[in-house]
Amino acid sequence: MSKTDTSETGRAAEEAAGAQLSTAPQEETDTAIGGPTLGVIGWIRWFWRQLTSMRVALILLFMLSLGAVPGSLIPQNSADELKVQTFKAAHETLTPLYEKLQFFDVYSSVWFSAIYILLFVSLIGCIVPRSWQFVGQLRSRPPGAPRRLDRLPAYTTWRTEAEPEQVREAALTVLKGRRFRAHTVGNAVAAEKGYLREAGNLVFHIALIVILVAFAVGQLFKSEGGKLIVEGDGFSNTLTQYDDFKSGSLFGTDDLEPFSFKLDSFTGTYEKNGPQRGTPRTFEAAVTWSQGGPDKKTVIRVNQPLEVGGSKVYLIAHGYAPVVTVKDGRGKTVFHGAVPLLPIDNNITSTGAIKVMDGYRDKNGKKEQLGFQAFFVPTFAGAGKGTMFSQFPALDFPVMALTGFHGDLRVNSGLPQNVYQLDKSKMTQFKDGSGNKLAQRMLPGETMTLPDGAGSITFEKDVKEWASFQISQQPGNGLALTGAIAAIAGLSGSLFIQRRRVWVRAVRGEDGVTVVEMAGLGRSESARLPEELGDLAVALTADAPPAADAAPEPEPAEEPAEDPAPSGEADK
Repeated sequence: MSKTDTSETGRAAEEAAGAQLSTAPQEETDTAIGGPTLGVIGWIRWFWRQLTSMRVALILLFMLSLGAVPGSLIPQNSADELKVQTFKAAHETLTPLYEKLQFFDVYSSVWFSAIYILLFVSLIGCIVPRSWQFVGQLRSRPPGAPRRLDRLPAYTTWRTEAEPEQVREAALTVLKGRRFRAHTVGNAVAAEKGYLREAGNLVFHIALIVILVAFAVGQLFKSEGGKLIVEGDGFSNTLTQYDDFKSGSLFGTDDLEPFSFKLDSFTGTYEKNGPQRGTPRTFEAAVTWSQGGPDKKTVIRVNQPLEVGGSKVYLIAHGYAPVVTVKDGRGKTVFHGAVPLLPIDNNITSTGAIKVMDGYRDKNGKKEQLGFQAFFVPTFAGAGKGTMFSQFPALDFPVMALTGFHGDLRVNSGLPQNVYQLDKSKMTQFKDGSGNKLAQRMLPGETMTLPDGAGSITFEKDVKEWASFQISQQPGNGLALTGAIAAIAGLSGSLFIQRRRVWVRAVRGEDGVTVVEMAGLGRSESARLPEELGDLAVALTADAPPAADAAPEPEPAEEPAEDPAPSGEADK
């Protein structure tokens, strides 16, 4: 073998030996490109660990709150379909995008439900193992004292003539009197306090689950409907009585609470002067209600609903219903009653429609329908003032402007129709003798005569008031309130309760004098720990007073510190 071969062989041996001693990672030549694979079970475990981590739970909670933002800014079909249609008409470009993203049905959308369910699972996955850990902590005793108490953040020591056993017994009494869990371990007393910190943390997370469950129950079993009632009219809690009604997917009509009520009167008073002129001061509806028994009277106010079983009746709006009488050309009354009109501003300027659908015949005896577009102001500014809008919400100077139409109201076309609007597609407006469109501004008691013997309409002197009510059943509200209160209480406990440990060691020194050492350790930073340790030391000196003429104890030998917390008890 040549010298060259020998040197190369030696160099290869050195490199092999160096590779064995090296700490650098070795290349795997027999593994698949891209590294080792986890397998199906491994990936499932990895996904479960990620999902049940506190970090992911917080991210999902943030995503849920962020996902609720479109539901508060964009009209929802579940709340008001009319507003949704108005929004779509005003935003033709955004509407297709919003519909694809389900922004008009946020709380029942696929993406919101996915976040909701993942958060629910994540919270349960976080709580269950932490609950078992907490139970284990409650069943275990505080760990023994470390060798070097003087290395802990709060520490004090003194020498006393009392016996070590007496000191330990006194320390045990003092610590238990301060509600510490304490016991004697060897030559020291170990104590711990603040377990409710973790309890508060668990209560907070359990409360979040309760709130999520309450939200789900409320969405599945809720019902909500509206009804406009004129003074003197009533309502029975059946599906056909509602003006509009929405319910959860698991709600049945048999779940409606059986009751009825009648609107006796509505009372509204308003501020007459100052910057708050027109602001309601009294806003209440006097009703007579019954639940199958004797009639009862009560008053419904804003935020003071009528509660019947699981249903609540809220007062949400108010307006006026002028009483009108319509007669045909022969003087026969074909319509008489109060017509509710909808407010369009804070001073209750109102618009609506008066529809005569049956019983009317023209001068030739032909059946026809009448329609009147109404514009009503409770307080008119006065002729020549340049405005027809109301100046005040109270009924001080009522005026109503009418325009009349005749023809087909299209109420029998099979298409849904707004009762407060006229479908004029098959209607013709009345014209006066000069060929001008017939329109008239009327005071209470005045009559507008229709041309060509078509009849008349009279604005009666009686103007009734109406109130709009919302009747709702929300079975999850009480549960949600309980969860919210529990969440606040749990969060307060986890933030303000300090978990800490205290050790008291009493041993006899070389000169026969007892050396007492006290030390404290908080599971998190706390400025109150030294102060608390000082109070405990003062309390203990009553039974173990410092020795007056004892020489100071020599410094113990340097030894490695031990972790005062047992394995597996570190805060998460």
